[in-house]
Amino acid sequence: MRISSGLNRLRSQLYGLWFATVFGCAATILVLLIMVTPDQQRRRRMTRTAARAVFRLTDSWPQIDGLGNLPEQAAVAVANHASYLDGILLIAVLPHRYHFVIKREITRVPIAHFLLRRIGAHFVERHDVQRGASDARRIFQTAADGGSLAIFPEGTFTAEPGLQRFRNGAFVIAARARLPLVPVAICGTRKMLPANHWLPTPGRLTVIIHEPLPAAAGGEMAAAMESCRQRILQSLMEPDLLALANSREPEKPPLLG
Repeated sequence: MRISSGLNRLRSQLYGLWFATVFGCAATILVLLIMVTPDQQRRRRMTRTAARAVFRLTDSWPQIDGLGNLPEQAAVAVANHASYLDGILLIAVLPHRYHFVIKREITRVPIAHFLLRRIGAHFVERHDVQRGASDARRIFQTAADGGSLAIFPEGTFTAEPGLQRFRNGAFVIAARARLPLVPVAICGTRKMLPANHWLPTPGRLTVIIHEPLPAAAGGEMAAAMESCRQRILQSLMEPDLLALANSREPEKPPLLG
């Protein structure tokens, strides 16, 4: 039993090192290429090719269900967020026309910031209201001009399994730009690369692309957000952290009449 456990641990460590090596080589080549490539569309295609190569070469290419559900026209794809692998995985799976919306904290990582900026990603400030509003206007303009967006409405991820509360930014933009919403469930990344780990372990990944929801009017935005959230939740087989948090809230004492 100890020998078997030790071999499994060694296998996981070797896989993690192999994944990191493949990713590092792909990222280095990609950065050099996009430095000298003037066209943003070509840079996006290169990035998608590199992301796909990472998952192919590490034997972790995901099962993809519902790829045909992606609209030909502009749309807003909303996905759950469980791991640092999620963004790379969505770049590999989604068409290169999708602009990614990412928390501005990533700009503190110089190479990642450079690469993401060169492929037209948008950065969102979550702690400064004025700057956040300016970021939101730029993102809305991209949507209004017919650009597709990919957004993680949870905003961040934690080690605790489950789906967190959705922020409404993606849904406000979709409603204002009259774009359909595409719920996307990412399964397996949390187990493959948990929040408190640096190296992935072997795992099976699945990406489930649900049928798009039609563009919602402003008054229907909350219902559209809840519908997207429930579709993703049903595919994850993880707890609803929002429902659990609400159930733990103490009951308010009755009002005295």
